[in-house]
Amino acid sequence: MNDARRKEIEEIKLHLESMKERLEAVQSEEQDYYDNMPESFQNGEKGEKAQEAADELQEAFDAIEEAISHCNTATGG
Repeated sequence: MNDARRKEIEEIKLHLESMKERLEAVQSEEQDYYDNMPESFQNGEKGEKAQEAADELQEAFDAIEEAISHCNTATGG
């Protein structure tokens, strides 16, 4: 891999890291929102949607971590 492509991948990784941090913050807020609901709301539609959103955001976070790992492997880092 040449230096130009390696540099481009490093820039992409920086953007991915930023996105990962933002997703982590939003996911944490959504999980806190769910955790602080009264139990009757947690078991209702509102709670189910909040938990589903938190779970999906965690999946997105994990996918970004995996993308960063693949970039590292591609650049030998």
